[in-house]
Amino acid sequence: MRRDDLYITVPSFFRCPISLDVMKSPVSLCTGVTYDRSSIQRWLDSGNNTCPATMQVLQTKDLVPNHTLQRLIRIWSDSVRTQASVGESNRVNSVSRDQVRELIKQFVSDFRVHTELEANSDRLSKLLAFSEESPENLRFVASVAAESDFLAILTSFLVHNPKNLKVVEKIVPLWKMLLERSSSASKIAKANDVYPTIINSLKNGSSKLRIEMTKALAFITSTDSVAKSSLSENADLYSVLVSFSTTNSDWNPELMESSISCLISLAMLRRNRVKLVKAGAVKTIGKALSTAELGAGLTDKVLRLLELISTCKEGRTELCNDGDCVQAILKKVLKVSNEATEHAVTILWSLCCLFRDHKAQESVAKSNGMAKILLLLQSNCSPAVRQMAADLLKVFRVNLKAASCLSTSYDTKTTHIMPF
Repeated sequence: MRRDDLYITVPSFFRCPISLDVMKSPVSLCTGVTYDRSSIQRWLDSGNNTCPATMQVLQTKDLVPNHTLQRLIRIWSDSVRTQASVGESNRVNSVSRDQVRELIKQFVSDFRVHTELEANSDRLSKLLAFSEESPENLRFVASVAAESDFLAILTSFLVHNPKNLKVVEKIVPLWKMLLERSSSASKIAKANDVYPTIINSLKNGSSKLRIEMTKALAFITSTDSVAKSSLSENADLYSVLVSFSTTNSDWNPELMESSISCLISLAMLRRNRVKLVKAGAVKTIGKALSTAELGAGLTDKVLRLLELISTCKEGRTELCNDGDCVQAILKKVLKVSNEATEHAVTILWSLCCLFRDHKAQESVAKSNGMAKILLLLQSNCSPAVRQMAADLLKVFRVNLKAASCLSTSYDTKTTHIMPF
């Protein structure tokens, strides 16, 4: 179905089996098949006494209105009209590629004259709108911008307006998109002067700005080792990023996911893992893992981060002292994805087998960990996970046997001292 260059997919059950058009007045026959009233009425008026779809003989020719389907069609039609209206609005406000080139040229030229963003605000808004219309548009803007100092100018605006969050919020979406696609991104990312703006945006910006900035930060820390090393020295960065995992009324899963991505990149440097622990990462992220609906992708990342944290002494201590976190990790085994299971089992193996922490072992045992590990051994897991599961099972069996022997010994001693 086409409407003013907007292609629409019509759900099959909205179409009349006779006319194949969207039904205006759906009615059902005694066979349970629904038709548009005008189409089925013509069929019956022509002397037919069968259901067109099933060819069953009709016991009655009564037509029963299908009000539920009619409401669904009305809702769908309203949605289509809204999409068409939005599409038309976008076409009216959009600019051509030639205009994009001119906008960027004027933007760069005016920068040599003006020191404030206001003169270029409208141009920036148009460029951002054009970039967001499609990946092709974004690539085009990035290619044109790469031929000039456009990205450097945007970075300069960020550097000189660290506290003007209204200005920053206008710039960051396009800055982030260009940063991800520019050959000069590494040079821009190493410009330490932009870091105060990044930190202030994370601390005091709107939810939208924080999401855009954490995504930009995740790209910088994952692609540039020098920039990551420099950023990792900022003590405020860890506490701010960790705070985005606090499951309060303002909790935002998208913001948490982008911040977790940043923390994973930072945690790839071993020296940063202790900083994460000191920033309260284990307690905060562990609580989110226990209480919030994180989704598969975010759960994978959270477990990956906790796995990295568990490789340092301070991280293991925090994990072992947080029984709820250990139990939450165990619950994710075989529940989310193969990646999540592998991260979770690696953490448990590290705590319970490699470092033999009794608190962690008790937390796993209280959560029926042996049963979960037995199920894991029967699953189609990787050889590495299978070996770690087998090691965990040995530990639990040894502990269970020791506990049983201790109980038997206690009962025997008690029997000897009991009077007859």
